[in-house]
Amino acid sequence: MSVKIYDRPDVQAFLRELSGLNSDTGNDRMKQITHRLMSDLFRAIDDLDITPDEYWTGVAWLNDLGAAGQAGLISPGLGVDHFIDERLDAIDAAMGIENPTPRTIEGPLYVAGAPESTGFARLDDGTAEGQTLVMHGVVHDAQGRPLPGAKVEVWHCDTRGFYSHFDPTGQQAPFNMRRTIYADENGRYKFQSILPSGYGVPPGSPTEKLLSALGRHGQRPAHIHFFISADGHRKLTTQINIEGDPLIDDDFAYATREGLVPKINERTDDESINANGLNGPFAEIEFDIYLTALVDGVDNQINEQRRRAAA
Repeated sequence: MSVKIYDRPDVQAFLRELSGLNSDTGNDRMKQITHRLMSDLFRAIDDLDITPDEYWTGVAWLNDLGAAGQAGLISPGLGVDHFIDERLDAIDAAMGIENPTPRTIEGPLYVAGAPESTGFARLDDGTAEGQTLVMHGVVHDAQGRPLPGAKVEVWHCDTRGFYSHFDPTGQQAPFNMRRTIYADENGRYKFQSILPSGYGVPPGSPTEKLLSALGRHGQRPAHIHFFISADGHRKLTTQINIEGDPLIDDDFAYATREGLVPKINERTDDESINANGLNGPFAEIEFDIYLTALVDGVDNQINEQRRRAAA
């Protein structure tokens, strides 16, 4: 038997009460959002005939998710981060703003305070095995001109799929494979590191359990994260995928976007090796970055609360 009570006047009054809409105090925006979300949940319980066992299983999962600190992991896994990016793109399009370098999701593992340098940085500390990578490009301003002094924050995992500061083995030094590079007088940035590997969500974790229940995997292709910022411009959050990774079009976090899979050039010639001060073959990626101007003097896309959500 399907019984529905959502539309009853007393239930609607209850939703207003629990959302604080009957109170003159509190945060009006929080009340509005809470009322909408709780209304949608109540309607879903009615429409899908969600049982008490199913509901409390979900509550227990949320407790496990919080204890594991994985809210920032399931958010991209359920496509929310990608949806927000798509919505920001649509807002930009409505304002006539083009983004030559696409935005994409940040991910939950950024760490502030990485060592800084100008023009060039070595990201890895030389202790991990892996193919040497040299990546470089030019940061451009909103008019397409090279942008000296642009701030390029870059971070990635090692060949085991672990990030420094989050490595369960404790093998990585602080800020390994994390640096901040200020573009040189020609707007150029360059770094040396190793090619990262793809990775998956922690086995047995709340995130993996939900994805498995949905018939989905929790794997990501190899990628490198970036924040790029400069005075007078909007901060760009993006990441590139490593060309040739089999999961580029099957990323559980839905981060892959056209324009963010640059070509890898395998350099084996002595001239290239010597020019980069290396001792052997390496992979080279060239990736130019284009920033966009502030909107009425404001960066309309930045939410620093993201830092708190990842904490």
